[in-house]
Amino acid sequence: MSLLPLLLLAAAPTAYAADSPRRSTAASDDAYWTAERMAAAHPVTDGVRAGARPTAPAAEPPAPSHPFDGLPPVGTFFWTDDTGAGRSCGGTIVRSPHRDLVVGAGHCLRSPKPRRHLSFVPQYHDGQKPFGLFPVERVYIDQRYYDLGTGAGARWDYSVVRVGPRADGAEAQEAAGGFGLGVYPGYEHRRVRLIGYPGTDDATHPKPLDCRSATHRYTSTDPAAPGDFLEIACAGYIGGTSGGPFLVRSPTGYRLIGVIGGYHTGGDFPDISYSSYFTADILALYLHAVRGDAPAQPQ
Repeated sequence: MSLLPLLLLAAAPTAYAADSPRRSTAASDDAYWTAERMAAAHPVTDGVRAGARPTAPAAEPPAPSHPFDGLPPVGTFFWTDDTGAGRSCGGTIVRSPHRDLVVGAGHCLRSPKPRRHLSFVPQYHDGQKPFGLFPVERVYIDQRYYDLGTGAGARWDYSVVRVGPRADGAEAQEAAGGFGLGVYPGYEHRRVRLIGYPGTDDATHPKPLDCRSATHRYTSTDPAAPGDFLEIACAGYIGGTSGGPFLVRSPTGYRLIGVIGGYHTGGDFPDISYSSYFTADILALYLHAVRGDAPAQPQ
């Protein structure tokens, strides 16, 4: 289901709230995130998928993946955690009225611990920032995901993130483009493109992975993590790929129908990945972000 008809039914987006000025830290964050610091950033550790076992009991062999230079709207969030260590997680620019929204995984940004230099780099690869850097202003996560956690709340493992302009004033979508946001997209798709930035505790890979495979409906058998999820078999998607997009073709280009996360924060194996199913709940987050409403907060 395309996002556009639903947006046409919604009220026109209002200006950002007066109590939330758009203060860009792009210049200072851009200077901080050197190629060396980005390469040294590790995947998030808050509930991130383990990928500990080498193979999954899949019904069919996973499709192969290969490194590439990425797509302009798909990139990486970078930040430093409360210990000062660099962290990273994937995200994708989606089309929006203010051209400033990125969708990622909820578990990446759910922690209430302080984050510094939190920014988004479109098409990050090989230590490069081909479209510059966009500082994060607000993170929208469903209140149920905050309250229930990464297991019981796995159905809401996504985030809509508002980013500020680049140092020269350009918005993220103006600079790198964006994809449509698809809600209620269905589970069965013959050809889905999965992109992810793999990393380990030792090093972050310099390039993202690319894979094309079919998606299916997976109904969780774990009572601690209930729900229905998109499932895809793509090889090599280890820890660090969280937030990477599930993309399908549409007449207007790619649509984003999922992000690596959800069931067991993306899965227990490197060759089977999951996404929370996009419903009206993610549309509500999107509209809150468009209007500049106050986001939910951890209790």
